[in-house]
Amino acid sequence: MDSGVTGKLGEYYLTQQYQKNRAAGKSDSVSFAEFAAAKAAGAESVEGMSFKDMWQARFPGAYYHVMDGSKISQGAWDRNDFPFERFFSDNVDESVLGWTPSGAEPSANSPEVQSRWSSTAGRKAVIVPPALEEKMQNDPGLAEKVMANVENFIATYPATPGCSYLIELDENGEISKYRVTSPGTITISSSEFVEARRAREEKHAEYERLAEEAALKRKILAQETDRKYYQNKAVSIAAYKAAGILK
Repeated sequence: MDSGVTGKLGEYYLTQQYQKNRAAGKSDSVSFAEFAAAKAAGAESVEGMSFKDMWQARFPGAYYHVMDGSKISQGAWDRNDFPFERFFSDNVDESVLGWTPSGAEPSANSPEVQSRWSSTAGRKAVIVPPALEEKMQNDPGLAEKVMANVENFIATYPATPGCSYLIELDENGEISKYRVTSPGTITISSSEFVEARRAREEKHAEYERLAEEAALKRKILAQETDRKYYQNKAVSIAAYKAAGILK
């Protein structure tokens, strides 16, 4: 039967919803809202869609900001008074990238902090550096990979219902920092990403060092082999001449 859902994106979301319902012990049907969302998502094919279009089709009402989030220090990002709620808006003043605290860090239980966290409940926002935005515009395949990475993070993160997600990407499309917030609590584990990225970079640097050492050893071995070959050849020629075989 034709469901009326067209496009790869719509079919994908509808299939995903069927699978989620079955896993939850529900019937194989989907609600009208779920069907409508899938049909709306299917208005366009995944192919050729920008990351922004995929992001906002998958998460209606989500915010998308092209700016260099790496300018925000990890120390500032992790503070309870960092104004992360500003990113849950269509327009963000880039002065937030250089935010610095004006005093002691407030308690997570303070009314002001709790109020700010509650104001973002259920919302999602992503910060995309200009370099990555340009790469994805020129490479739709990269945009799809980044979308899959971000969607998988949100789907698998052990968060409670109603949480907000603020995700910052690096220029390669990897998650650099994030904040997952719910009223009453906040989980900030973006430092884990920083440590993991540092470990990957160190591992890559070690791999490059070992590869260079191996290449140098092969070069030295080849040179030594050539040297011995020509040395032995010279000795043989000298011996032949001494024996009167060569003149």
